[in-house]
Amino acid sequence: MKLTRKLVLAKAKASDLESVKKLNCWGCNLTDISIFTQMPNIEVLALSVNGISTLSPLAGCLSLTELYLRRNQIPSLSELSHLRPLPRLRVLWLAENPCCGTDSSRYRLTVLRCLPRLQKLDNQVVTEDEVALALLNGEEVRTPPGSLPIQLSNNGHQDAETENDPLNYNMEETNKIRQGLGMKPLSRDKFSSPCSPSTREKPTMRRTHTVDAILLLLRDLDEEELRIVHTATLNRLQTYTLGSGEAQPLTAHTETH
Repeated sequence: MKLTRKLVLAKAKASDLESVKKLNCWGCNLTDISIFTQMPNIEVLALSVNGISTLSPLAGCLSLTELYLRRNQIPSLSELSHLRPLPRLRVLWLAENPCCGTDSSRYRLTVLRCLPRLQKLDNQVVTEDEVALALLNGEEVRTPPGSLPIQLSNNGHQDAETENDPLNYNMEETNKIRQGLGMKPLSRDKFSSPCSPSTREKPTMRRTHTVDAILLLLRDLDEEELRIVHTATLNRLQTYTLGSGEAQPLTAHTETH
């Protein structure tokens, strides 16, 4: 069944698609959700218990913060690549889809590597340690074969997928760190896609990207190199201790919902 404009407006009690902020289409036998390419302002979307198999129509919903997709027909975690452009997405419920497989740990780490900004996945709070582990051990999610890159109009700015995918920043950040350690830069195929950091990025987000890059870098270091990083880290922490009386730990941004 195709989700139509008429059905959306009836459910949301709205007069036009752009004014719809919340929509509940639980259990409507939906298979076609292409209507969401016309709904950039949707914020909370409940699509559980349907027959949805692709998430590509959601790639332009840049205001989306909560997405509920439990018990659909999402075939592969590669579909998550369509959610990378969504800078505000914090809650995702994806359980009971074919893409989840039987290895719950692998599934969760892979989702969080692709979408490290999530604060809740499948009704479970995402921890800082989980995200760090996911960036190290989660599998890379690639764009599904045959999918076209999402090109969005952003008043001259780069497209949303390039701008908001945190792994895209990691290539440049990681290679800067490697250069500082006297190591060779990694090739582009180590990362999801090439890009340069956004000129509009907030300082707090830049710090997060730098931490992500460091965590990715650790995978390629041998024992001697890890000891160098360990020593440098201790020395850096010592400067904080001398300056403020105690070391300042890294903290993750959290938001209760």
